[in-house]
Amino acid sequence: MHTAATLLLAEDDAILADALSSQLRRAGFEVELAPNGAVAEYLLQRQPFDLGILDLNLPMVDGLTVLRRARAAQRTLPVLILTAMDNLDDRVAGLNAGADDYLTKPFDFPELEARLHALLRRVRPASSGAEIGQLVFDRDARRATVRGEPLDLSPREWMLLDLLLSQRDKVVTKDQIGQAWDLDRSESGGASSIEVYIHRLRRKLERSGVGIRTVRGLGYLLEAEAPRA
Repeated sequence: MHTAATLLLAEDDAILADALSSQLRRAGFEVELAPNGAVAEYLLQRQPFDLGILDLNLPMVDGLTVLRRARAAQRTLPVLILTAMDNLDDRVAGLNAGADDYLTKPFDFPELEARLHALLRRVRPASSGAEIGQLVFDRDARRATVRGEPLDLSPREWMLLDLLLSQRDKVVTKDQIGQAWDLDRSESGGASSIEVYIHRLRRKLERSGVGIRTVRGLGYLLEAEAPRA
C-alpha cells in the first residue's frame, strides 16, 4: 500500500498557507504548516518529511537560513522554494543554498503539484514502476503490459493509469484527474470526458487482475481484484 508523502509547508501568508494546504491535502499530501522559520526548523528537527516548500521571506528566521541550516545538518529532503522574489540573483542564491527547485508567485497549482511529484520521483526511484496482478507498469520506459502483452494507451489513458497507480488504495477525485490532464494540452476535451476514459481503461485492464472502482460522490479507486474461485 502506498503511503502519502509528508510535506512541510513554510509560509507566513495565512490566507495563502490555508488555501495551499487544502489543495495539497486534496492532492494526496500530508501537510504540516510552519508560519515562520523558527517553527519550520523545529518541525524539521522533530520529524522526517518527504518534501519541503519554503518561502524566503519568513519571519523570525528567513527561508535561506532555514535551508542552509537544514543542509548543514545533512537533511536531504527535497526542497522547493516558493517565493515572490523572482530576480536572477534570488534564484541563484536559493539554488546555491541547497534548494532543489524554485517557483515564483503567482503560480498555478497544477505546475506546483507536477514539480513536487518530479522531486519525489528523484528520491523514490522505485515509484517509477508498479506490478499489480498481471499488470506491469514502467513509467521510465513508458510501457504497460497485461500478461506480457503491451497495452495500447492514449496519452490521457496513460496519465489516468499513472495517477491511479501512484494513489493506489486511495480515492482519486475528478478534480485531481482534471488537474493532471491540464498538464497535457495535446488532446481536446477535459474533465467532462473522465467517465468515458475510465470506461475505456477498465476495458483495457480486463484480465489484468486490477479493477477501477467508482466511489460514489468521491471519485475512483484502483485496486487488485480478488482471485476468482
